[in-house]
Amino acid sequence: MPDDNRLGPPVGPVIHCPFVTLFDLLHPLYLRARKERRSGLQRERMRPPQCPLCGRSDNRQLPEEARRDEEFLSLIASNVPGWAPGEGACEGCLGLFRRAVHRVRVNPTLFRDGRLHILPTPLRMGAEERFTGRGVTIAFLDSGFFPHPDLIEPHNRILHYENLVNPHFDREELSIPDVSSWHGMMTSVVASGNGHLSQGLYRGIASESNLVLVKVGSAKRILHDDIRRGIEWVIENRERFGIRVLNISCGGDYVASYLTDRLSQAAEAAVRAGIVVVCAAGNAGHNPNPSVLPPASTPAVITVGGFNDRNTLELEDNELYHSSYGPTIDGLQKPEIIAPSIWLAAPILPGTPTADEAHFYDRLQRTPDATLQEVLKAHPGIDRELDAAANLPVYLIRHLLAIKLHDANVISGHYKHVDGTSFAAPIVSSVVAQMLEAHPGLLPWQVKRILIETAIRLRQTPVDRQGWGTIIPSRAVARALAARSASASGTP
Repeated sequence: MPDDNRLGPPVGPVIHCPFVTLFDLLHPLYLRARKERRSGLQRERMRPPQCPLCGRSDNRQLPEEARRDEEFLSLIASNVPGWAPGEGACEGCLGLFRRAVHRVRVNPTLFRDGRLHILPTPLRMGAEERFTGRGVTIAFLDSGFFPHPDLIEPHNRILHYENLVNPHFDREELSIPDVSSWHGMMTSVVASGNGHLSQGLYRGIASESNLVLVKVGSAKRILHDDIRRGIEWVIENRERFGIRVLNISCGGDYVASYLTDRLSQAAEAAVRAGIVVVCAAGNAGHNPNPSVLPPASTPAVITVGGFNDRNTLELEDNELYHSSYGPTIDGLQKPEIIAPSIWLAAPILPGTPTADEAHFYDRLQRTPDATLQEVLKAHPGIDRELDAAANLPVYLIRHLLAIKLHDANVISGHYKHVDGTSFAAPIVSSVVAQMLEAHPGLLPWQVKRILIETAIRLRQTPVDRQGWGTIIPSRAVARALAARSASASGTP
């Protein structure tokens, strides 16, 4: 399993005007070059001005209603320092910030009390909100799972749970919190959670998709061959549960060629069977040998690396996450795309000491100063350090509480923020579910091609570490819709 311990488009051409000598003027090659340069300058003048937010070349003036919307203007200015309304923005960025303003108005607590609030994934990705993965089933391979309320309320979207590690498992075990439940619970909710415990705020992009959960290991270890067996089980049961997407946020034990490795060959077989396979690249980018392990090293799968958006909507400050990257042992460049892999909202496993602490911290955070000590003394035994601080001045208790919230990555009583490519991959899987809802006829290779063709590379970032760049969900879904229209009209 990848270790979970814890960038815009290329700059346009620059026209240089070299010093001209008499010899150059008489040189026929120069005359030709001058003609081509003039032509290039004319094209440059004709090109629409670039958007100051994302660098795309379809900038336009703000509509009048946007100019009058102070909250809209303030949100852009706070995320893109130095921007002024007179500079305008492209339609894509305008749509992103319109949706952001809507989400903030629907959830006014998002920025309350000056506290750090993690941005919801659909908001930070500018996801197309018309599509939520309806009718699409995503299978997950992981160390374990839990039927979190964000997956089963108001109705249960978990179609099946399978434990390949213990063939004699009791199906009731899924509902028993266990240390091995954490990782798979978080990956599945990041992709498919509906935000039930946050009134819809921290939902995944595919919040109405169905799920099949396949346990292939434990918190201690996931074996190479057990991942293979998990993939083979998904292939065998794909029609039974309508599985279209397979998310694998775990990796094999060793580097191996896809030509001989059975795990890699199983992943290839899944793609040939019509399943879009999405794999986490791993988190070894800071190591001397940042190898991508099977099945992420397999050519046909979509391998997802990560980047850090700093929990903002600003595009210019994005930077790479320490995700693994190629070339693989077979000379293939991985990953193909990247997605946010830090500051991501994920659920806290209910019924655990961590959940008790998070609930307590959140309650204390919302308690007025006048009663803070009283509430703290009334709940001994949850946190020993807070127990010992019960008689300290309130400002010191607040300081200790702030440290607790920070160190535990607590967002609220039900959610914390996490990092790792294990959580970037489910974001891509959720976007794939959107695409398949928009165009159910898409084949795995078509999905992969659309994702890489609609991605945007981060500036001043090595290509080998980001592939084609960060996914742009709205563009990918729009391309899927266009492909569906073209298919319906018979257009090639």
